[in-house]
Amino acid sequence: MHRDRWGVPHLWADTVDELARWQGRVTATDRAWQLEVERWRAEGQLAAHIGPTELGWDRFARRARLDDTARRCFDQLTPATRRWVTAYADGVNDALPDGAAAAPEFAATGSAPGRWRPWSPLGVFLVQHILFGTFPQKLWHAHVAATLGPAARELFAVEGPGGSGSNAWALPADPATGRAPVIAGDPHRLLELPGIYQQVRLACPEFDVAGLAFPGVPGVPHFGHAGDVAWAVTNAMADYQDLYREQLRHDGDRVLVRDADGWMPAHRHVERITVRGGATETVEVIETPRGPVVDHDRHTGEALSLRTPARVTGSLGFEALLPLLRARTADDVADALRGWVEPVNSVLVADRHGTVHQLVAGLVPHRDDRCRREPVPGWDPRYRWRGDYAAGKPVAVAGPAVCANDRRDDVADLGVDFAPPHRAHRIRALLAEGVAAPAVHTDTRRGSTVLRGLLDRLDPGPLSGPARRLRDRLTGWDGRMAADSVEAGAFAAWRAALVRHLSAHPVLAPLHAPGGYDPLFAPWTDPLARIGHAVEGVVAGLHRLGGEVEPLVVAALEEVAAGDPPGAWGRRHLLHPLHLGVSTAVADRVTAMRDATALGGDTDCVLATSSVPGVSDACWRGPVARYVWDLTDRAASRWIVPFGVSGRPDDPHFADQLPLWAAGELIPVDTDWPDLTRAPRDEDPVTYQETIPGFGELTLTVVDPDAHAALLHGWVTAPGAAFWGMGDHTVAEVHEVYSFVDSLSTHHAYLIGLDGTPVGLFQSYRPEADPVGERYRVRPGDVGMHLLLAPGRRPPRGLTTAVGPALARFLFRDPDHRRIVVEPDVRNRFALRRLEREGFTFADEIDMPDKRAQLAFLTRERFEADHPVPA
Repeated sequence: MHRDRWGVPHLWADTVDELARWQGRVTATDRAWQLEVERWRAEGQLAAHIGPTELGWDRFARRARLDDTARRCFDQLTPATRRWVTAYADGVNDALPDGAAAAPEFAATGSAPGRWRPWSPLGVFLVQHILFGTFPQKLWHAHVAATLGPAARELFAVEGPGGSGSNAWALPADPATGRAPVIAGDPHRLLELPGIYQQVRLACPEFDVAGLAFPGVPGVPHFGHAGDVAWAVTNAMADYQDLYREQLRHDGDRVLVRDADGWMPAHRHVERITVRGGATETVEVIETPRGPVVDHDRHTGEALSLRTPARVTGSLGFEALLPLLRARTADDVADALRGWVEPVNSVLVADRHGTVHQLVAGLVPHRDDRCRREPVPGWDPRYRWRGDYAAGKPVAVAGPAVCANDRRDDVADLGVDFAPPHRAHRIRALLAEGVAAPAVHTDTRRGSTVLRGLLDRLDPGPLSGPARRLRDRLTGWDGRMAADSVEAGAFAAWRAALVRHLSAHPVLAPLHAPGGYDPLFAPWTDPLARIGHAVEGVVAGLHRLGGEVEPLVVAALEEVAAGDPPGAWGRRHLLHPLHLGVSTAVADRVTAMRDATALGGDTDCVLATSSVPGVSDACWRGPVARYVWDLTDRAASRWIVPFGVSGRPDDPHFADQLPLWAAGELIPVDTDWPDLTRAPRDEDPVTYQETIPGFGELTLTVVDPDAHAALLHGWVTAPGAAFWGMGDHTVAEVHEVYSFVDSLSTHHAYLIGLDGTPVGLFQSYRPEADPVGERYRVRPGDVGMHLLLAPGRRPPRGLTTAVGPALARFLFRDPDHRRIVVEPDVRNRFALRRLEREGFTFADEIDMPDKRAQLAFLTRERFEADHPVPA
């Protein structure tokens, strides 16, 4: 395992299974809490660790039978794919205890990590995508039809809050310059902390792929660069999930369900949900011939079952993942993705030979069109799936290709609600102008003019003076949602006020009737939020319901003009990372992020940093990664994620990419192994090793400046290493220092490893050959030492105390060594207290070239008395 300067893991193994195990290990090291939370969600066990607030999710997960579906899909994998997925789960289990010890959330909740089962990666993938489809949207459609009439659904004919905002584009090869194709883009999803995508490089004799992985899932399903070929996806906005209304009868422990031919038995069992700080709850799990019952309509009393391709076919499409890694051409990628099931994605793929394909991957069932709009009667045979799926094939691309969740020829027949065309049009225009990818990623011009048009057409005569001036500012504004734009902030404030006035309008008042569905689906069924999400469609169609928009436009202008100045958009559009909030350490970091990060962009921009107008301007959804895959030279590729590779708040790589992400910058995709920092491996020459009970295997490996300079630079320049005295050193200077140390026979530097993971730096020296020897009377047998435990890693409790004696035993292995000498900075109170506990005797304070130091000694006799060797 190597890491680059951003902590991104670069993994090499001799076989694909060994590589999967390493991918699992490094993910558990970096993201232990995230992994366990996602596994608990898949198994419906989140409330057991978090408390009653998570009961709603656990009930849904149990009813939807997520874990059972994951196991079914795993059992149908080929032996080779099962072995590969199992190896990943084994790697997670290898590293999860140590990873959890460094993650503060486990201690905060009193939780302990469990064991991953072979199908856990499939469960995690299901969790990330079960609400990514269209079935919650159908609950909202049903509510609109029931309260306003079926025709009113057109007012909300826009993608739901869970599914869009993503962009991807492909530039064809340029024969004139010899440039191969380029693929770039930015998936937009919930801004979870840590992030939903994990930068990783996976290499073995069969392939070498850099890409964005899902923590908990092997391979790189969505975004990857394999050297000769690269691929990227966006949500195809396809409709592949259906809801069925079910009529049930209970007969003791049996449940009967109405079917076309009468009443028939349904599967039923009861599960118990453990609740931290609360009573155990039971949940009835029912499955009809359509699918698992996930909710019921509180108005009609009917149950609602969910039918998905994964549950029907017993496959998620994981058979595609290994062939995807092994792909060498665009056709190889297309062939691999023929086996994909869900979610249904639009895919752009290109290879260095110049081939560019656009295709749809996933299964969309053929059935009655009504199934696409709302829950349908399960007992009516008209609404059965017909047994086949929509056919798709790769489309060769000649010019620039853009996918932005929009309605295109290749996806139009597969879905109902698509994103407006603004983003796709804007990206094409920017590409035609030759705009570079980073500027495309961060373009903040609003594509839609519907709301601006209302202001343009408004008669300013009846407005008050302040409201008229506000209107004039907004009509003269350039339409860019830039973070520093006061006009953008004023527009957002007016839009939010307009949404609230729309929500209160009598013709939309019926929407506020009590909903019939589980509160879990509130993001899709809350009237104010849905009006805010579809505000342009609502204002355009309000007249069809008998309402007038102009008085609401005026009222919103007057409201904003009479209030406090809204300020710049970036101070309203605050970063709102989603996390469970169980750890004060994480919460403190989130507060600091929010205070330091001013965001531009908006839902209708290419930079689709979404908020919910009328509810909050906070940004809860946005680009969860950006990438530029260069097929001429992979080393010229770039990527970024919103936070960092680590989920530990004390890690230097927890949020080190955030400032660059917010500024629209990208970081290199490092590809040269010599430029990376290699972690210790089993075959590295180990100078010393010792098992520390309760912690694992401690090793000392001689520092290799070429392999370790970048890692050491990250440690010695961290704020927590201020007393090491190298805070302003560059990587090259660190390399120079340790190359010099390596050349000496009197000084030695070692990397401290704990079960294969680097945790610190240890140095020994002969005092007579060091500046300290000029400041005290050196005795024969004196040996000096320095210790730096990795400042970016929270050590397991008690590790510091355990490491000191181990290092002393290493030094005292040499019978000529009689006394250990240390000279920490006098201001380093933590080190002084530790040395005192370990039996060091303090002598004089001395002036070293770079510090005032406390001289201290530990004799062999004192150490052996305190640490006797067992008989």
